[in-house]
Amino acid sequence: MYIFLSNLSVLDICYTSTILPQLLAMLYTQHKTIPLINCMVQMYFFLTFACCEMILLAVMGYDRYVAICHPSMMNPRLCIYMLCCVWTISLMEPVVFTMFVANLSFCSFNNIDHFYCDVSPLLKLSCSDTTHVNLTTYILGVLVGFSTFMLTLVSYVFIIVNILKIHSVHGRYKTFSTCASHLSCVALFYVTTLSLYMRPTSMYSPMHDKFFSLLYIILIPMLNPVIYTLKNEQFKNTFQKLISMTRMLILNL
Repeated sequence: MYIFLSNLSVLDICYTSTILPQLLAMLYTQHKTIPLINCMVQMYFFLTFACCEMILLAVMGYDRYVAICHPSMMNPRLCIYMLCCVWTISLMEPVVFTMFVANLSFCSFNNIDHFYCDVSPLLKLSCSDTTHVNLTTYILGVLVGFSTFMLTLVSYVFIIVNILKIHSVHGRYKTFSTCASHLSCVALFYVTTLSLYMRPTSMYSPMHDKFFSLLYIILIPMLNPVIYTLKNEQFKNTFQKLISMTRMLILNL
């Protein structure tokens, strides 16, 4: 579990770092232009890390299933092999899509109504026929998004069936609590991702996309560590000590 959690932490840092440094530089310098090649690179890495998180969350769901139902199956070597597959697929998956977008013709007024180079605002600027790009978006969304969602769903169906076989209420609660953090992260990720990408281009709304993009880029990476550390006894003890110290300082003042 900790091998996958460390990769999730690195992943959150990576895909946030593809957006925020450029955004902060633009806000500081008020120089709000970006070259096309930089825009394509930013979009490629953002899609790569988003795809990687989708697959990694599905693998973590499978890991929870194995840990509960077949504990002897998982080992560090298998974890490393699965992580290599996750990163390889994620690095290769957006290549064709990025090449399609890069080969589009863009109109003379290239003002992106967004704070980073996302798919929908770029397609709105194109003067070319974007049918093949939209089709590729939905195909990749089904291949990656739907398949990973189904893997996560099937894993939890087997987990729930196994939990229901436990006679003790305390045992059921203790077993299911090991999955609560992962389920919370999955729910946050899929709600924002589906709201952003799984809709027709005609329904594109700049304010809608900016809002959910902020949730996706800033809020989720901040919440993921908090969600996972809430189950950590050392963290809870340290947090309680911090509250007690703060309370004593306030009383002394």
